[in-house]
Amino acid sequence: MKKNDISRRRFLKSTGALGSASLFRIGVPLLAAITQSACTARDEEAAFKTLGAEEAADFAAIAGRIIPTTDTPGATEAGVIWFWDNALGGYFDWLLDDVRELREQMIASLNQPFAELSAAEQDAALKTLENDHRFEYWRQLTIFGFFGMAKHGGNKDHISWDLIGFDGHHGAWTPPFGYYDAQAEQADGE
Repeated sequence: MKKNDISRRRFLKSTGALGSASLFRIGVPLLAAITQSACTARDEEAAFKTLGAEEAADFAAIAGRIIPTTDTPGATEAGVIWFWDNALGGYFDWLLDDVRELREQMIASLNQPFAELSAAEQDAALKTLENDHRFEYWRQLTIFGFFGMAKHGGNKDHISWDLIGFDGHHGAWTPPFGYYDAQAEQADGE
C-alpha cells in the first residue's frame, strides 16, 4: 500500500475520531446520566417515567408473549419493559402515541386489560393484531430491549447475550467484533 493511499477503514477511523471528540465532551455526561437512570430504575423496579402502571403491565405481558419464557429466559427476565419505558420517553418518543392507541383498541375489544388474560388468550389477541403496522413497533421494542445493551434498560444481566453466546461484555466499541476486525488490525499495524 502506498503512503498516499487511504483505505475506507482508515478514513472512517480518522474522521470518526475527530467527530467523536467534540460529541464526547458534550454527550458523555448526559448519556451517562440517562443510561444510569435506566439501569437503576430497572434494577430497583422503580416507578416508570413514561408508562402508567396498567400500561406497563400490559406492555410487559405483550413483550412476554413476543419473547416468552420457556426453558430459557424471555423478555420478562430481561426487564424489557424498562427498555420500553426508557425508549418511549426518549429516543422513540415518536412511537408513544401509536403504541398506546393500539393498546387501547385491543383493551376495548377484549373488555379487560391484556395482562389479566391467560397466555393462550394473550396469544390469540396478539394474532389478531399482527398485521397492524403498529404491532411491528411492539415487536421491535421487545427485540431491541431483549438484545440491546443493558445500559438502555433491557437485557438485564446480559441475559440474551449469554443465551446466544455473545461476548459483548467488553463493550461494543472494543474490537475484535469478528475475524475481519482482527485481520484489519493486523493490516493497519503493518
